Amino acid sequence: MQRETREKFGLLLGLVGVICFSLTLPATSIAVEYFGTTVVGLGRTVVAAILVAVVLIVRKEKLPSPGQFKSLLIVAVGAVLGFPLLTSWAMDSLPVSHGAVELALLPLATAGFAIFRAGEIPSLKFWISSIIGSLAVIMYALHLGFGQLQFADLALLTAVIILGLSYAEGGKLAKELGSWQVIAWAIMIGAPFFIIPVGLNLTTEMLHAPIHAWVSFIYLAVVSQFLAYVAWYSGMAMGGIARVSQIQYLQPFLMILFATVFLDESITFFTLVIAVIVVFSVILGKNAHISKKELYQRKTNCIFN
Repeated sequence: MQRETREKFGLLLGLVGVICFSLTLPATSIAVEYFGTTVVGLGRTVVAAILVAVVLIVRKEKLPSPGQFKSLLIVAVGAVLGFPLLTSWAMDSLPVSHGAVELALLPLATAGFAIFRAGEIPSLKFWISSIIGSLAVIMYALHLGFGQLQFADLALLTAVIILGLSYAEGGKLAKELGSWQVIAWAIMIGAPFFIIPVGLNLTTEMLHAPIHAWVSFIYLAVVSQFLAYVAWYSGMAMGGIARVSQIQYLQPFLMILFATVFLDESITFFTLVIAVIVVFSVILGKNAHISKKELYQRKTNCIFN
């Protein structure tokens, strides 16, 4: 596959992943009402582990190396433990639209960690587009919070930071371990530690939860926790971590759209204006030049030698 074609396909896979992730907060908001923060935040990994274990056994996948295991721990802390648990807690008190705009800071966090973890150096054009998008979503978050950030906002901002690191580390590791293998092994690492806290929070009343609550939980376990990451990590491995991360600017507005459809949340004119600004930043950043540290260093040496 030619480089240009590979990068375009990577962007397409990244878009698929973002669409899948965009249903995460709406599904979490529905499920947490009936199952609670711990069961929704950690239980999804326990359920996903059953599917993952079957896939790993059928495909006879080899165990990760010690070096890969260290990277998988980073992915597990962010994508398997921190993000699901923190967003579940936040969605118990915040509307989806409020949480969605804060998650739009993910591209900036991911790109920042990519510099250190994957050796990518975004250009000035890339950073300008990231800043434009970030400022837009911050203004939107303050608007929804009537000029203030709630305590649950801190949970979401923390989730953004640790997931950004997880995305960057996972995208780098996917190039050598495989895209779906990254999240699969991360799930298997985290799931055993979640069984006890999830079991202690299970109640008989949960068996009587409505069908839409069960569908939401199953979606979180199968799609949000596993299949969406397969598409996402594949996209970053093929299209570049920093560049593909730009697509995440669409995620909060897709979340708001899905929240309108499934949760009857309204879309204001201000939301549409911010959406236009963010989409513009995606278009600007998508075409920005991304270089490798090694290449940059060679060019610098040539200039000064």
